Amino acid sequence: MRRRISMLCAAAGLAAAAFVAASPAEAGYHLIRWQDSGFCQIWDESIPTTPWPAGYHRASASVPTFVDALVMKDSALKAGHCSW
Repeated sequence: MRRRISMLCAAAGLAAAAFVAASPAEAGYHLIRWQDSGFCQIWDESIPTTPWPAGYHRASASVPTFVDALVMKDSALKAGHCSW
């Protein structure tokens, strides 16, 4: 009986660890603005590299969702801070 409970606890622990490992990381999004064209792009912070080529700067603070980043980009376009 004790062995069954131990096996059940071990299986539950492995299942919980697998669930946590499979959950997506919450990184966020921000706008980058290309210096030569003025074009703004949404950048996913979970991407482990930097944008290429290097002629850009960070144009906003981080927001938690892609939809929030779209709203922010729309506002920047309407205000003239970004070009199409």
